[in-house]
Amino acid sequence: METITELFGWSTLLNAGLLVSSTIAIIAMRECITGFHSKLFGMQKTDVLNEYFRFLANYKILILIFNLVPYIALKIIET
Repeated sequence: METITELFGWSTLLNAGLLVSSTIAIIAMRECITGFHSKLFGMQKTDVLNEYFRFLANYKILILIFNLVPYIALKIIET
């Protein structure tokens, strides 16, 4: 039980770090990245930006559901 709890804790931390670094990268290099992806996928730059934020929102929800909630539940069970 302790090992699985620790696994979910580290998984939450690593995924949250990846989310934060992805967000910072998208914000810092917005022009370069949107230009590349708009040409690559044949989309408008505004549509690419919307997809970036949709990706970040979905990733955040997945982290909450599959990492943080199980971690909290296991912590509650341990006590």
